[in-house]
Amino acid sequence: MLTVASLANQFPSPVEPYVGEEIDELRRRGLRVIAGTVWKTKTREKEVLAPERTPEVVLQSLRAEVQMRAAWLCVRRWRRISSLILRVVLQGSESPLQRLKTLLHTWMGACYAVLLEERGVDHIHVHHGYFGSWIAMVAARLLDLGFTMTLYGSDLLLDATYLDVKLRNCDLCLTVSEYNRRYILEHYPDVEPEKVRVSRMGVEVSALGQPFSRAGRRHDASFKLLAVGRLHVVKDHAFLVRACAQLCSRGVDVECSIAGKGPERQHLESLIRRCGVEERVTLLGYVPDEQTDSLYERADVVVLTSRSEGIPLVLMEAMARGKIVLAPAITGIPELVIAGKTGFLYTPGSLDDFVARLLFIRGLMAGTDCPDLRPYILSSARQLDWIRHAARAQVRQNFNRSKNLESFCDFFIQRIAPQTEGVSDEDSVLQQI
Repeated sequence: MLTVASLANQFPSPVEPYVGEEIDELRRRGLRVIAGTVWKTKTREKEVLAPERTPEVVLQSLRAEVQMRAAWLCVRRWRRISSLILRVVLQGSESPLQRLKTLLHTWMGACYAVLLEERGVDHIHVHHGYFGSWIAMVAARLLDLGFTMTLYGSDLLLDATYLDVKLRNCDLCLTVSEYNRRYILEHYPDVEPEKVRVSRMGVEVSALGQPFSRAGRRHDASFKLLAVGRLHVVKDHAFLVRACAQLCSRGVDVECSIAGKGPERQHLESLIRRCGVEERVTLLGYVPDEQTDSLYERADVVVLTSRSEGIPLVLMEAMARGKIVLAPAITGIPELVIAGKTGFLYTPGSLDDFVARLLFIRGLMAGTDCPDLRPYILSSARQLDWIRHAARAQVRQNFNRSKNLESFCDFFIQRIAPQTEGVSDEDSVLQQI
């Protein structure tokens, strides 16, 4: 039985369901997958993880015995990691603090190798290019195993520490968008192009049923916005709060709901008070999956204001439900949201353009009883209906979780199986280039 060690910075994670989905699909294919996590997931009181979501390897708390064996493993197989140590200590432009952290992660990689050494592992795969990927790379070196990784968004565009080393040492780099693939090949020209493949994420469209019906709107109905995502500075919900303040100053009856929790909550609460939009913007906190349908159903527009992204699942979920979306034209988002066809895009960082797009969408949605405007209204409604239809079709065709997981597993198993010598560049079902 082919055995794969899968490592994530934190597993399971409610904001990274795709990690568990890939593990489940590989197990259905007959592979043994050893789920590992650097940080142990914090569970609520009395909450118990399902067996398939319980990591077998946790690096947060390591026994003294494991640490001693890791030190001895490094001594015995020093030549396998000496070039990595040389790169950390003497080469590159990283700060002293980054170098010290990476030396610590090298030691953690040795501990991970010890924990995997007697489990018959054939391959190591890691999610995200953060420090967990360095840990996995070191373990693969020490155990003489293949090493692959999946890059998403900020791990490539914002926090790419030692990514040149990781890309050089991995057997395969999967990434979630064409934009990311181009970025890697442009910024890391030494990487072999055939080693970088696009593996699209997706949502389970069959479980979402029919799109929400488009209720008739009155000209005085409130304009309902919804944002779903971690309250983190990179998600830039402050941008959305300021936009709501501008809409209010223009006389728009706006209601904005922000679902998610995170370290920015206190700052956002303060900003909401300063902008005087306490009655207009609501921070909902964590919303369970079973309640998200009602959130999407009430929303007129699902908005995203992030500064950096891969291709967000929240946009796929909204589009699969037939909702109008507005997002920044950054990274891989235009591969999902085609402006004016499957949704709307705005100029990144431009508050004026964001507000203008919202006003334009609101204008298309507005109703009136004036006979002279009825042809325009029908045309506007038809345009939005076509966008809703095209959005659902886009997700079903290109961001269908079941289909993309099948393609991922087909390719991944073929690539790492011992009997496989290689994969033709023309085999591009997964690559979609």
